[in-house]
Amino acid sequence: MRRNVSERVLSGLWRVAMSASLCFITMPLWAATAPDTSKGATVVKGSDCLSCHAIDHKVVGPAYQDIAKKYASQQPQIVATLMKKVKEGGSGVWGQIPMTPHPQLSDADLHAAVDYVLSQTGGSAPPKNAAATGATHTYKTTGGQPVTTDFQVYLNDKPPKVTDDVFKGYENYNSYCFRCHGGDAVGGDLAPDLRNSLKMGMTWDTFLSTAMAGRPEKGMPSWAGFFEENDLRAIYDYVKARQLDLVQPGRPPSSQD
Repeated sequence: MRRNVSERVLSGLWRVAMSASLCFITMPLWAATAPDTSKGATVVKGSDCLSCHAIDHKVVGPAYQDIAKKYASQQPQIVATLMKKVKEGGSGVWGQIPMTPHPQLSDADLHAAVDYVLSQTGGSAPPKNAAATGATHTYKTTGGQPVTTDFQVYLNDKPPKVTDDVFKGYENYNSYCFRCHGGDAVGGDLAPDLRNSLKMGMTWDTFLSTAMAGRPEKGMPSWAGFFEENDLRAIYDYVKARQLDLVQPGRPPSSQD
């Protein structure tokens, strides 16, 4: 009787010990297979990737979450294909706007970046821009004509002081864009009058994708990696306000005044 009890106790202890041993053995193995995407995040943030992509919404290129979803069933085979795509650039899979090449990235950095992108999970959101909120603002031009915008032009919606975003657009435009498009968005010798482009129907999405991708055949550089989405939105809002005759040539009054 005592022997049977002792054997049962010893057997139970043995099972507990074995379970503990298995946990001890398998936990490091599981930890080793868990992807470490910290390097990839560093590569992505240090490159120009976030100028055209975001984690959860489309900018110029697709959201990282959409990319991860599309290729979820093709891992790990798809990694090499995506590494080549990032390095060489190109278009056709997500649209006709070309992705800029990244020949400066090493294979290790490319692999880390792709792993990071493919690790992003969850549903994507619609493109984030001012128009997406559905808010509108109505103003009067200098000639007294009512116009409606999908962004706020003036502080407290009353002229003459423009919002910080519109003023930022004025500063960026007249620091960089004026060289080809003319100061105060009046058109230049090398590039068209952007006020006319917007008047003829150029949308925010087209404005953004054109600025990010550039037009090499016409001598326009890509601004990806220099400007972010919100920088270009500010420029767009400033040009649109100029086109609607809500902001006059020269430095507009702002909160700094």
